[in-house]
Amino acid sequence: MKEKVIQFGEGGFLRSFVDVFINKMNEQGLFGGKVVVVQPIAKGLIPVINEQKGVYHQFLRGIDNGNVVDECIKVTSISRGVDPYTDFDEYLKLAHNPDMRVIISNTTEAGIEYLGTEAITDAPPKSFPAKLTVLLYERFKANLPGFIILSCELIDNNGKELLNCVLKYADLWNLSDEFKNWIKNENYFCNTLVDRICTGYPRDEVEALTERLGEEDKLMNTAEIFHLWVIEGHFEDEFPLQKAGINVIWTDNVKPYKKRKVRILNGGHTSMVLAARLYGLSTVKECLDDPLINKYLNKAIFEEIIPTLGHEEEDIPFGKAVLERFSNPFVKHQLLSIALNSVSKFKARVLPTILEYKEQRGYLPKCLTFSLAALIAFYRTDETNDGEDIMAFMKTASVEDILKKDQYWGQDLSFMKDEVEKYYDSIQKNGVGKTIEAII
Repeated sequence: MKEKVIQFGEGGFLRSFVDVFINKMNEQGLFGGKVVVVQPIAKGLIPVINEQKGVYHQFLRGIDNGNVVDECIKVTSISRGVDPYTDFDEYLKLAHNPDMRVIISNTTEAGIEYLGTEAITDAPPKSFPAKLTVLLYERFKANLPGFIILSCELIDNNGKELLNCVLKYADLWNLSDEFKNWIKNENYFCNTLVDRICTGYPRDEVEALTERLGEEDKLMNTAEIFHLWVIEGHFEDEFPLQKAGINVIWTDNVKPYKKRKVRILNGGHTSMVLAARLYGLSTVKECLDDPLINKYLNKAIFEEIIPTLGHEEEDIPFGKAVLERFSNPFVKHQLLSIALNSVSKFKARVLPTILEYKEQRGYLPKCLTFSLAALIAFYRTDETNDGEDIMAFMKTASVEDILKKDQYWGQDLSFMKDEVEKYYDSIQKNGVGKTIEAII
């Protein structure tokens, strides 16, 4: 099969999501294309992907209409991986393949950023948008058509934000107006929404699942059975996901779908996991099984998040379905996995609800405000996983200075100081459990 897709990100989510979808399209003879995975950061899974020739097993498990589903798919849609940090020339060669048509990315919320410090001669530039700009420029110079670019990062207007970053790099590097027009007119930067809980490599089940497979698989991956992909655009003819039976919505406006999902599901996750980890829990399932954390999550979702959205007839059933998905007995979603890059996640997933709640009611929501205090307390520990500068600052700065850091939050949050400090001090003095008891 021809290589048709460039994928930035080799982690568990994209391998449980789009790579499974492409595998399904290929099995049905609808696409006939392979994926080349590009490692967007300096260290990753590319050596393992190439060692296994791109093949891995995806376990999809959950409850469907009361019936237990426990499915294992051998995924063969990835042809190989490319590490631009060790073989930059091979990375640039991807732009010269005329069969390449789709670019997919998931580099977390922190991945779509304009640094403004890189040079076009860097091999590679540090940020994902800069790497993409270099690739697009190489494509342009080769006089080849542009791409359908599907950004899966969980930020508002992800496709358009990525486009803006690319154009900024084109300006920074003094690239031609002709190239900038080619970017805008020959490439499609699609806003998208992705939804599937991926629990990644099943560390505590490796022996049992290896025995079940009858072979070792260092890339085995787990996820729930539910999935949804909403894409702003209409490319079913070239990328026939619906025809393959994938739950995909092609639309002119992804915003209402995204807002509901990011605020309720992702916002529920982010507002819960750091406090729950400080409380001593390890997985989302443990959180749902714990009476105190369960009550806290229900209050956050149904009394603080959903009321700000204004569509309770649709949002309440969605919220209930989210809790059922969180309770999936097969899903062992590690809190520390969700905690990756929590500062940027909080800004995208929770802070908008806090601001809208305060605007609507005149006071701050208790659970979500507490969750910011819990975030600060969590960043004092050694379990954080974020940018080095962010971790260093968060570990030592005062609550007031953290709230003033508009670079993190997009604005000065000093107006939250009294409430956040109250909850932070309570966490330090009384512990997470007592603090939550006082809230609920």
